[in-house]
Amino acid sequence: MALPVKDQLKYWGIAAAVLLFVLWALGDVILPFVVGSAIAYFLDPVADRLERAGLNRAAATTVISLFALLIMVALVLAVIPTLINQLTALVNAAPDIVKRLQTFLTNAFPDLADNTSTIRQSLAELGDTVKSKGLELANTIIGSAMGVLDAVLFIVVVPVVAFYMLLDWDRMVAHVNRLLPRDHAPVIRHLASEIDRVLAAFVRGQLSVCVVLGAYYAVALALAGLQFGLVVGAIAGAITFIPYVGALVGGALAIGLALFQFWGDWWSIGLVAAIFALGQFLEGNVITPRLVGNSVGLHPVWLLFALSAFGTLFGFVGMLVAVPVAASIGVLVRFVSDRYTGSLLYRGVGADGEDPGA
Repeated sequence: MALPVKDQLKYWGIAAAVLLFVLWALGDVILPFVVGSAIAYFLDPVADRLERAGLNRAAATTVISLFALLIMVALVLAVIPTLINQLTALVNAAPDIVKRLQTFLTNAFPDLADNTSTIRQSLAELGDTVKSKGLELANTIIGSAMGVLDAVLFIVVVPVVAFYMLLDWDRMVAHVNRLLPRDHAPVIRHLASEIDRVLAAFVRGQLSVCVVLGAYYAVALALAGLQFGLVVGAIAGAITFIPYVGALVGGALAIGLALFQFWGDWWSIGLVAAIFALGQFLEGNVITPRLVGNSVGLHPVWLLFALSAFGTLFGFVGMLVAVPVAASIGVLVRFVSDRYTGSLLYRGVGADGEDPGA
């Protein structure tokens, strides 16, 4: 005999509360395990495809790990140092950019030439502030990734966790399937498959979109001659998963730098703007529909709220789990909504489900 609904809600509520408390208490301690599990989830379809091609699970996992290692080595040797150098150069150039902006505004608005002008003083201080705070931010980002999280955690623990999670993924799924409560196993399997579909369409697809757009922006801006094109493309691609933010930040940064570098050369400035306009057209009409699909069901506002809420409550780990949790909640809400519209509470007790008071 199944437990009463009241008792089931109590037990599942306690389990959810314990999970949230553990997530909050452990914080960065579980970060490498969350990242490793996410990598394993992302690569599981690749391993399944290699298994269908004739490899066993261990061989498929080894092939994927070696390929990923080669990519990481190539990134470390070729791309990351260039990104760091361009980021540092961009921060150092900030005072000159602000001075150029100040000169332009002074010519356009002569009243700003007054040394006592508040706007003029603010512009003069802005360059030094951006440089000092920018260098501090860059050093914090670069240093904390290796210091706070620790080099050993990311260089050793994350790949090891990802390798073993990928190796045992199918066995873990089968084990969890055996532990499902028998009365609710079909419903849970259905919900789990829906959540997996949403995550597969969104997470894997959106990561692919970020990589494709980041590479497109970086290469196109570099070919256009923009001095910091690589770092601008990396920034725009990295935050593309946040609706509209990637395009706005990347476009504003690229066009602002183009105005500074190509002032008077309106063809080059227009070319930079056209690169972002084309990127947005391709993202909305070609890349995202093909890689993500139109039936994911994650509304941009809901995604922004989830990222903000989980990031505030649980820090960087919260931002990592925000999308899976948002997708899961979305699936559960749609399931409850379907059950509600099929219930007597919604249809009433009239004949054929008609409203008795109509």
